[in-house]
Amino acid sequence: MEEKGLSVIVKTVTRWLKGFIFLYGIYIVIYGHLTPGGGFPGGVIIAGTFILITLAFGKEYALGKMGKLLASELDSLGALLFLLIASMGIYFTGTFFTNFIEKFHPTGNFRLFSAGIIPLCNLSIAMKVGASLFMVFIIFAVVRVVFEDGKGKLISTEKEKK
Repeated sequence: MEEKGLSVIVKTVTRWLKGFIFLYGIYIVIYGHLTPGGGFPGGVIIAGTFILITLAFGKEYALGKMGKLLASELDSLGALLFLLIASMGIYFTGTFFTNFIEKFHPTGNFRLFSAGIIPLCNLSIAMKVGASLFMVFIIFAVVRVVFEDGKGKLISTEKEKK
């Protein structure tokens, strides 16, 4: 049986590093309001974890960890959470995207919960960006262009489920 993915060395290093890379992405998201970072760079790092897994072990293994359907659902959920957080400002204060948590529960500066809704926005953006980038990579991994009669045609390289 043909083994998918890259060499044993790449697979071993990926097994060791994937958790650290994922945790670093989460750290960048959570502390994005205190340090350079936030939802977008954290989401890119998190997506990079799944892209690394795809490159090292093959697309079938990566799709087993997070499939296209789950990535699409996380993408939509991230957008809806971001819109919900912004709309809650209207409910609590009458203004769209107001920092209602900090307004009603002020805290000291440079603390984890000192930014009100910003960490929540970072989480929703990271969810959206991470899932979107992984979906784009997977689409590039499973779709090929073949030329028939001088015209390009997109085909999927995924095996049909029976």
